[in-house]
Amino acid sequence: MFDNAKISIFAGSAGRVFAERMCRYMEHPMGSSEVITFSEGNTFVRVNESIRDRDVYLVQPIGMHSNNEFVEILFWMDAIKRANALSATLVMPYFGYGKGDKKDEPRVSIRARVCAECMELAGADRFVTMDLHAQQIQGFFKKPMDHLYAMPMLLEVIKRLPYVDNAVVVSPDAGYAKQARKFASALNLPIAIGDKERTDHTENAEVLEVIGEVNGKNCLIVDDFTISGGTLVNLADSLKKRGAKHIAAFLCHNIVSQNGVRKINDSPIETVFSTDTVDNPNIIGQEKFKTVSVAPMFAETVMRFYNYESINSMFSKLPEKTVQAGFELAGLKL
Repeated sequence: MFDNAKISIFAGSAGRVFAERMCRYMEHPMGSSEVITFSEGNTFVRVNESIRDRDVYLVQPIGMHSNNEFVEILFWMDAIKRANALSATLVMPYFGYGKGDKKDEPRVSIRARVCAECMELAGADRFVTMDLHAQQIQGFFKKPMDHLYAMPMLLEVIKRLPYVDNAVVVSPDAGYAKQARKFASALNLPIAIGDKERTDHTENAEVLEVIGEVNGKNCLIVDDFTISGGTLVNLADSLKKRGAKHIAAFLCHNIVSQNGVRKINDSPIETVFSTDTVDNPNIIGQEKFKTVSVAPMFAETVMRFYNYESINSMFSKLPEKTVQAGFELAGLKL
């Protein structure tokens, strides 16, 4: 049985909805805290209750406002440690700076590594995150990390679709093909791969070719995230030209911009399913965008950690209560 008397859960300014969903699943009250942003841009954070000798969890993605959210994490970690917490765990559903995972040009920063070191120096003892942009980013962190995957929850969504038969899983590029094959294998479906070229940092890429048979098929595009929507739309156009029928996209994270929403609304994509790792106001009220919550997966991870139970086994078979909570908390009906 999970003993919730040992922990405290707090939310940063970008993680409140996610933290509330975690707490509902765990039947645990969320701690009282506050964030104030002053007129000149300075950020002030405060924990409003005693956390001495407690294991503290801070929920804060780095997503829609990356710089502010990252700096806020540093202040939270410092505040938690100065309040004599036993440990400080950062629940970071989305790590936006994970895109800066390599030095592939002269005179550039490896931003993901810089962020990892700063968060650890500020006091983070452990990390819980989901679908990093590249697996090797875990090597930037010296402290323990629980790296979760959205795939089990997204698979539950796909299995409930009326057009999952006669479908093909589509990766937007070769870089995501390995993960796409895992989706295809779990669903016993074939795979197709987009040949994508990116020439600059404008967040736009061109799909040059599609490798695989899509004519007369229902296409399930899988990717880790989208910002501009450009790759998804270009790929959907290419699939449609090659005879695809239903086209849906499945994203681990959704940080799409307002312009990206407009592009997708005008595209052949029928629905974009994504998780709630980022609280994105741009998709609220948009009929094409649907969300499933992975907050129960994060909550289940915390509970299993305290009960000395396997976390890895959760990815092979999600507990039914976790699946149902993921649908209900996000209001997803299929």
